[in-house]
Amino acid sequence: MKCFYDSEFVERGPQIPIQPISFGFIREDGQELYVINADSLSNLMRHPWLSVNVRPTLPIREDNQFIFEWDQSHEEYPAVLALDNLVQQIHKFLTDIPDLELWAYYGAYDHVVLCQLFGSMAELPPGIPMFTHDLQQLIEQHPEIKLPPDTENIHHALADARWVRDAYNQIMSPVPKDEPNPYGFID
Repeated sequence: MKCFYDSEFVERGPQIPIQPISFGFIREDGQELYVINADSLSNLMRHPWLSVNVRPTLPIREDNQFIFEWDQSHEEYPAVLALDNLVQQIHKFLTDIPDLELWAYYGAYDHVVLCQLFGSMAELPPGIPMFTHDLQQLIEQHPEIKLPPDTENIHHALADARWVRDAYNQIMSPVPKDEPNPYGFID
C-alpha cells in the first residue's frame, strides 16, 4: 500500500543531526497521521526561513515578539508530541501498512529525517522501506500532466502529503482531454 508523506525539519549543518519539526502521512486507504515534534520550537524559531515559512502552519502562540510557545487551545495542538511519542506514533502507523511503499515530493531529505527517528537506516524497523519513491521523478517523466495547484497551507506537512497523493493520482490517472479537470485547470 502506498503512503504519501512530507516532513518539515531543521537542518543545521553536517555536525548536527537534522531535527524533525512535523510529519504528515496519508495512506491509500485514507488513514492520516499528523505529528509535531514538541522539542523543535526553539530551533525552528531561530531559523530565518523556517520561522517565516513553517511557523505559520503550526499551533504556535506568540505572547510578544520574543516569546513563542505551543498554543494549547489550537485545534492541532494534540499533534504536538514529545519526540519519543512521535516516533512511536509513526512506527505504529507505518508498520501497520502491508507492503508499504513510501512516496514524497523531493523526498531524499524526508527519508533521511524519517530514518533518523529510528537511528540509522540499518536500524529501520521491519516493514519500513529503506527508500522513498520520489514524485519529482514521475513529474519529469510526464511533463504533459497538469498537477493540482499548491495547497493554500504550503509547508504544513499533512497538507503537503495530501498534495503529494493528489499529484501522484493525477499523474497515474490523467483526466482525458474531453472530461472536465477536477483541479480546475483550463486546457
